Amino acid sequence: MADNSTQITPIESKTESALYRADLEEFERHNGKPAFVLTYTEVKLLGIAGVGFFLDAYDLFIINPVATMLQYRLYGGGHLPTNLEGFLKAGANIGSVIGQFAFGYAADSLGRKAVYGKELMLIIIATILTMTTPTGSLSPDACLIYLGVFRILLGIGVGGDYPMSASITSDRANLRKRGTMLAYIFSNQGWGSFVGSLATIIVLLAYKGAMEGRGETSKVDGVWRIIVGISLIPAFGTLYQRLTLPESTRFLASQKLKRHDHANEAADEIDELKNAQIDEDIKMGNVSKAKSRTGSIVVEAKEENTSTENSEEVDEETAPELLVKKKAHFKEFITYFSEWEHAKLLIGTCMCWFLLDVAFYGINLNQNVVLQQIGYDGSSGTPWNRLFKVSTGGIIITALGFVPGYYASILTIEILGRKWIQLQGFLLAALFLGILAGQFHSLSKVSFIVCFAFLQFFFNFGANTTTYCYPAEVFPTRFRASAHGISAATGKAGAIVSALAFNTLSKKIGTPAVLWIFFACCIGGAFFTLLLPEVKGRDPDVIFAAEIKAKRALKKANLTK
Repeated sequence: MADNSTQITPIESKTESALYRADLEEFERHNGKPAFVLTYTEVKLLGIAGVGFFLDAYDLFIINPVATMLQYRLYGGGHLPTNLEGFLKAGANIGSVIGQFAFGYAADSLGRKAVYGKELMLIIIATILTMTTPTGSLSPDACLIYLGVFRILLGIGVGGDYPMSASITSDRANLRKRGTMLAYIFSNQGWGSFVGSLATIIVLLAYKGAMEGRGETSKVDGVWRIIVGISLIPAFGTLYQRLTLPESTRFLASQKLKRHDHANEAADEIDELKNAQIDEDIKMGNVSKAKSRTGSIVVEAKEENTSTENSEEVDEETAPELLVKKKAHFKEFITYFSEWEHAKLLIGTCMCWFLLDVAFYGINLNQNVVLQQIGYDGSSGTPWNRLFKVSTGGIIITALGFVPGYYASILTIEILGRKWIQLQGFLLAALFLGILAGQFHSLSKVSFIVCFAFLQFFFNFGANTTTYCYPAEVFPTRFRASAHGISAATGKAGAIVSALAFNTLSKKIGTPAVLWIFFACCIGGAFFTLLLPEVKGRDPDVIFAAEIKAKRALKKANLTK
């Protein structure tokens, strides 16, 4: 029998503890500050976690002008070979699928701290290697293959950041702010795209004298390398913070949720998870130290109900370093998702992300079609003028739709909820895709820009933001990173399909017909959204613990018959 002599004597009764937690939750909901007003600690966390999405969008934007620059450096201004151009553009997305699966599973299996930062190291190494492309010594086709291979490595790092940053943030976030925090992180995609286009314009202006004045078009080789290299600044700036970020209290507590009979009772586990959330709120600055002292006994005075019969059970005094080694086994993952109630959530997050990315990346990886319609495709003029026009068109698109859409999500996600934002985003994106497809050749330049800006706005004030948030909020901590990685990888598969098929389909059936396909994808995304619950204020760990409790009670009832 366990010795309870060393147990902390609770000063407060269980009733008082429950009252304290109720008071705390009420305080979190009504502390007088909107959810989008963050503490210093939360801002710091966003700075650390948001870099991956900044780099993802930065790369997504610059690959278009870089591909154009390589036309002049390698092919004398002629088009890149179609297959190699598709490989170059799809390389990062191919790598992302690998990274999302691998890092997602590793984060649940080994712990967030053991893995976080390694994906950023991969991004840094791959970026440096892409900059070393020997354009002067390899054949043009070999240069594109060389660049594409290391873009796959870059994609593995970028893909790994999706489940890692989502889990790191969701594990630490206050329930009242969780969606806002995730939306803030994802909004870095907007800034990455904006900075990418701005950096291209600035570097081109610096080279204008050489390229335009002296006609040294080969100098474009330096332009694209500088643009790629700029992304190393934020990467190096946050690497140390990622590598030294401690494990979250909630993740440590979640490792104790076991499905076998000798585990702690589920009611105690629910209390433990709530206390872990209190600890995180104190660390993140959502609850003042004075307020937290009132409940310090509640956090520390947990009842020990450890069974000596189970050698695997983790004691309260177990060091965190040992606790995080407790793996989320693949078998447990399969068991959890073999139940329809859980499987339908994974199907919903995967299909919504896949269908979104077919349309979203189909549009954004092939912006030359849009730029042509608004007169910024760089089809005429000197090489420098063409590149400058493409970059200017990119910043117009980003400023009109990307950034405003993300911040509309940030300001309203805790008010409207994720499900409503995702549904209206899919449906309104479908509406504007339908307008563009039906009137593609007859819309005026102004009308086309307005429609396209609204399309981008409702992508980002809609499914592009919420498909990232949903897997981080709907699944319990124990399986969160793996499920997020699978959902994100499925989404990237959609992006790969678009990157490889868009140009071919456009030539065969025409761009308006391809836009109708994207329209159908958005309608399908709205349908699959219906499989998902509203997750505003929903704690998946508490729900998971309650499910375990109910199953144990049923099993015990069957045994006593």
